[in-house]
Amino acid sequence: MRRRALLRIAGLGVGLGSTSAFASGGFGRARAQEEEGEEFAPLGSLTVPGTKEGVVGPDGRYAYLAVTDGFAIVDLADPANPELVFENRAPLSDREGDTLRMVYDVKHDPATDLLAVVGPANPTGGDAFYGLVTYDVSDPTAPARVRVHETPFYNHNCDISEGVVYLCGNDGERNALVTVDGETGERLGSWSIVSADERWSRVRPGNWVLHDLSVSDGIAYLAHWDAGTWMVDVSDPSDPSLVAKVRGREPGVFLDMGSDVARRENLEPPGNDHYAARGPGDVVGISVESWQAQNSDGGPGSVYLYDVSDPEAATQVAEIPPPPTDDPTYGGVWTTSHNFEFRGDLLFTSWYAGGVKVHDVSDPSRPTELAHWRDGDAAWFWTAQAATSEFFVGTSLGNSVSDTSGRSADAGIYTFPVVGGSNGTTTPATSTTTTTPAPGGNGPSPTTTSTATPSPTATTTPTVTPTPSPTATETPTDTPTPTPSPTATPTPTDPETTASEGPGFGPGVGALGLGIGLALRRYLRGRED
Repeated sequence: MRRRALLRIAGLGVGLGSTSAFASGGFGRARAQEEEGEEFAPLGSLTVPGTKEGVVGPDGRYAYLAVTDGFAIVDLADPANPELVFENRAPLSDREGDTLRMVYDVKHDPATDLLAVVGPANPTGGDAFYGLVTYDVSDPTAPARVRVHETPFYNHNCDISEGVVYLCGNDGERNALVTVDGETGERLGSWSIVSADERWSRVRPGNWVLHDLSVSDGIAYLAHWDAGTWMVDVSDPSDPSLVAKVRGREPGVFLDMGSDVARRENLEPPGNDHYAARGPGDVVGISVESWQAQNSDGGPGSVYLYDVSDPEAATQVAEIPPPPTDDPTYGGVWTTSHNFEFRGDLLFTSWYAGGVKVHDVSDPSRPTELAHWRDGDAAWFWTAQAATSEFFVGTSLGNSVSDTSGRSADAGIYTFPVVGGSNGTTTPATSTTTTTPAPGGNGPSPTTTSTATPSPTATTTPTVTPTPSPTATETPTDTPTPTPSPTATPTPTDPETTASEGPGFGPGVGALGLGIGLALRRYLRGRED
């Protein structure tokens, strides 16, 4: 391990939860008292067709949404009545032959006020543009395009920190972390787990895809599906270096595995590391997106908490189990974990049809469920993010998994009170500690499972406010197009019988899927605009 990596580790956690209202003692356990009988429910909602990921700016005023064919910005000044203030449904309309499709992720950088918009989320053909577009959103009602950077790989997820954009460079060969300057479009550097163990290059790419990543205090947390979660020092974005592997399976497990078996493996645990992020202190959270494949014992994935005070000997300390589902298969009703966020001592999680949850993780070994809302007939949640100390947001796909166009009926954004608000309810949890093996980790470790009294589940569909018609106009080079009407949304199909992909990533993507369109695009390596 490089000396600078060790120095960075010594400072990990410094400053976490130290900004905005979350620094105050009023956020967390002190706000967890509610009057009995109050029902936890949304404060408000807004229909924004095609919604996937959503992130909130540092002051909690604006939410930035990936909306499949572009991006949108929502004003949260009145959480009960979110207002659409900008949308761009054709970000590259001025570039002949380029269409940005399958925009599933956006990220906002508080340090530079840059918004990173990436696509396509999965391999596709036609005139789809593969790459990154950054915008100056210092005026959220009138974003200005800053840079276009073309990539030889599709872009499902990204992150941005201090002006550097971090991409998931899934090319089927190295599946590398790639760093790009968000203002100049210059490619800065890259790092791949193949550098740590070349055997990964001989494993079916879909089993070690870099699904998502997050960056905090100079460390990138890489969720590499069945290959597990890795910590990489990116304090010098031009020269990333390995810090440690938190958990994950070894490549040798897959080398002699048949393709059908390997395909099932990336549907169910162990593995399926979907997203990883730094929490309070020495905690790293890892969400697992998984299902039951055929007659297996798999099923909805949990959120795991790891102690990384010694990154080379990370230890699982708790598991937050998923909400129940009557059909845990890929073609069933999804309640597997998806994206999440830590703020202070609180953890905000999303579970597709399982809803959204809030946990107190001030004691990471005993997470306490504070609130839970689910209405699978109305909302399938992609993410949950804190806005202020008073409310948080969840973005929803709608009432089902989207079709190939990426649209869902009633997709959009919901606002919820942080427990302690007027509409919140507390569901105190009783925690029991058991000793179980940490999946793909470092052997048996104490595991805490929180079993809370269920929160009231909505019995009626929440009110969804129609999208306002007139929206702000962007710079002349980016001409927004009218918002199309939502399309019908079929239930996901089982990848054991079809190659269709679900909204999370399409875990059925294999070597062939990863290579679609890439052969024609390899000449684009290094091209920048």
